Amino acid sequence: MPMTIDEYAAWAATIAKVDERPSNELLSYLGLGLAGESGEVAEHIKKLLRDDWLDKAGLVDELGDVVYYWACLCAATGQTPSELLEKSAAKIKRRLGEAASR
Repeated sequence: MPMTIDEYAAWAATIAKVDERPSNELLSYLGLGLAGESGEVAEHIKKLLRDDWLDKAGLVDELGDVVYYWACLCAATGQTPSELLEKSAAKIKRRLGEAASR
C-alpha cells in the first residue's frame, strides 16, 4: 500500500528529529534545505531551456528532496501536509474567485 503524504511527513520528521518545539537552528536548516533543493529543481528547468532536454529522473529526484524538507517544515509548524494542502487549496480558490470578479 502506498505511503500517504501524512505518513511520509511523520517518517521524515523522525529522520530530521523534529519535535513540538524545534530549535531555530533546526528550522533554519530545514528552510535552507528547502531553498537549496528548490534551486536544484530550478537548475533542471534552466538546463531544459538552455539545452532543450529535460533530465526527468534528475528532476524527480530533486522534487523528492524538496518534498522531504517541506514535509519536515510542516511537522515543525504542527501541521500535517494534508491540512496545509487543504488550506492552500482554499486560499487559491478564494484568489481565483477574486480574480474572476474583477
